[in-house]
Amino acid sequence: MTSRLRDHAGLKTGQSESGFLQESGTSPGMAIQVIERATRLLDALANEAEPISLKGLSANTGLHPSTAHRILNDLVVARYVERVDSGMYQLGMRLLELGSLVRGRLNVREAAVEAMQSLHKLTGQTVNLSIQQGDEIVYVDRAWSERSGMQVVRAIGGRAPLHLTSTGKLFLCVSDPRQVRAYATRTGLAGNTKNSITAYDQLEKELAFVRRHGYARDNEELEMGVRCIAAGIHDDTGRLVAGLSISAPSERLQDGWIQQLVETARTISEALGYEPGRRNTD
Repeated sequence: MTSRLRDHAGLKTGQSESGFLQESGTSPGMAIQVIERATRLLDALANEAEPISLKGLSANTGLHPSTAHRILNDLVVARYVERVDSGMYQLGMRLLELGSLVRGRLNVREAAVEAMQSLHKLTGQTVNLSIQQGDEIVYVDRAWSERSGMQVVRAIGGRAPLHLTSTGKLFLCVSDPRQVRAYATRTGLAGNTKNSITAYDQLEKELAFVRRHGYARDNEELEMGVRCIAAGIHDDTGRLVAGLSISAPSERLQDGWIQQLVETARTISEALGYEPGRRNTD
């Protein structure tokens, strides 16, 4: 049976960000041109084992020195490029940070794929892998099957507020209380349904539940008719890096799945090098 819930994400559509290098009034075409030139400069820097001069970068990219200099200044401010002694340039630390972030996410997906499929076969419901980005979670992978009947299928790349989702509550749970308070102030704890948590004292109670039981829940708070449960995935430092969740029509979600969900999340964590009891020291 094809579910009426299939492919219904129930998520806020993410908006693209203008990003660095785009000034007010810059047309889309000009912005793309600037990004293309910045990419040429980064590629040229990547080909150099040692810092290189503006003149050298200009020659290697075909960009006029004044154009290259202007873009390099923006890249330096954004930490994508580092200016060293005597006006020489090299790749900046921001690229290393982003590379590590991407690698970590890819590793999580690789470690999770088989375990997610097994959990889906056990429950017959969609299993989601999500990460945190700012004040939202982002769905980065899922396990589901058209043969499994009515399911809630979240769109990969879809986003949802932290306080309205089971995985989002996992991330709020490990945040400093001041960060949680700041989140509540920024977002106003806006709700989607009559079940949504919209008051700070409600959120505190819910996070206390997560800490006490080791899993989080969404009781029709993001979308009426849909319930979710989630458990955390940790890396080798003990840091929470993702949430594993089961989404299902409200009447189909079973509490009996919680133990298997938690155990599956632990298995994925251990594949990432996590040792139970080890705390994040970052």
